[in-house]
Amino acid sequence: MTDVKAPTRSRENTRQRLMDAAMEVFAEVGLDAASVEAICDRAGFTRGAFYSNFDTKDELFLQLAARVASDRVTAVQARIGELVAAGTDGFDEGEIAGLLEQVLDVGILGRSDVLLMSEIRLRSLRDPDVARALLVQDAELCRTVSQMITGIAALKGAELQMDADQAAQLMLTVWETSAVHAVMQGVADESQAGVDALRATTGARLAEVAHLVLC
Repeated sequence: MTDVKAPTRSRENTRQRLMDAAMEVFAEVGLDAASVEAICDRAGFTRGAFYSNFDTKDELFLQLAARVASDRVTAVQARIGELVAAGTDGFDEGEIAGLLEQVLDVGILGRSDVLLMSEIRLRSLRDPDVARALLVQDAELCRTVSQMITGIAALKGAELQMDADQAAQLMLTVWETSAVHAVMQGVADESQAGVDALRATTGARLAEVAHLVLC
């Protein structure tokens, strides 16, 4: 009897290249304006390669949205693990906002990442499948950040001014809104200077919130 095997490495590489190309195209022009041809051209494949891996553009987008959200949760958890492993020396007194910024900025590399994040949010308002997947990942990210806030407060002997879950949701909302506004205002682009400007903007907003949440 023939064994059922997982996709070959070559096919998985093809899928990943198509998804990476789609990420760029979706960020540039949005889901509706993006064509299968544009994605294939960017990835260097034919339409046949696309349809051997995905039935539709929407299916690719749904899988991409899940990958982006999952990768960010994983990256945030890994970053928190690094900070915890550093011990108390890894927490600079009075720099709680900077610590939160380090965690939340994981995986955000510039304007295109913020654009894609916004495109996924917009699509979730219209597509229940995207919405369900995104809500699950958002809840996981919020839970992770909530645990981090509780840990920082305990380490520093600080008092939380609100429930840790509420504080995490507030910080995530402020961070995302600040990042979107930075792009809208032309502050952020794909250059290193643009990335630094984006992080400076989000960091300033997080500092304001940190003073409200922790004392």
